[in-house]
Amino acid sequence: MSDWLMPDWPAPAGVKACVTTRSGGVSLAPFDSLNLGDHVEDLPEAVAENRRRLTEHFGIAPAWLQQVHGVAVAHADPSVIATADASWSATPGVACVVMTADCLPALFCNRGGTRVAAAHAGWRGMAAGVLEATLDSLDTTPSEVLVWLGPAIGPQCFEVGAEVREAFVAQLAQAEQAFVPSVNAGRYMADIYQLARLRLAARGVTAVYGGIDCTVTDPRFFSYRRSPRTGRFASLIWLER
Repeated sequence: MSDWLMPDWPAPAGVKACVTTRSGGVSLAPFDSLNLGDHVEDLPEAVAENRRRLTEHFGIAPAWLQQVHGVAVAHADPSVIATADASWSATPGVACVVMTADCLPALFCNRGGTRVAAAHAGWRGMAAGVLEATLDSLDTTPSEVLVWLGPAIGPQCFEVGAEVREAFVAQLAQAEQAFVPSVNAGRYMADIYQLARLRLAARGVTAVYGGIDCTVTDPRFFSYRRSPRTGRFASLIWLER
């Protein structure tokens, strides 16, 4: 737990956030050790204990999601596992949580410190508009929103086909800046962090932070690209009680 990340961003004092790493849990290899995903063939009792440790450590009520690479945004409710890829909360102590292992986790809050949200944005979800949908859930003007981008697959590791580039550029011409030709013909290296910043800026959100940690090259994090049979780490945000 000593290497868990605390976002470095100018969020209001009552807004708390964290990104877990592989350390601090009980799961065995290849899920070692703090796997929080219950859909990756890890032992259910290990996942339950890992989630209990996270909950106890912060004294929060996490609202877990069943993520499907879509754009649905749920009202965070710890008693319900919603099928969604983002959630929002205005209730102190209720944490919005997303799990990833290369996809982009994005944490949101308003400057007033009264509402928070978290989004799971793989390229499909991002292209479909999950970041914009999460922004809308804050119910405020874009200039009043802060966003922190958590650990995801870095631009030196994210090779995609031309269809991925076309999906983004068709919606936003500036997105071409986030793709450079790969050494493999017809393919590109994509910067998922830059894509997020460009899409958020197009909606008027310019207070965007983070976006520096690569899950593939940093062994602290689970990475599906590095090892398809692996766990999931969590990015969570909540309002202090």
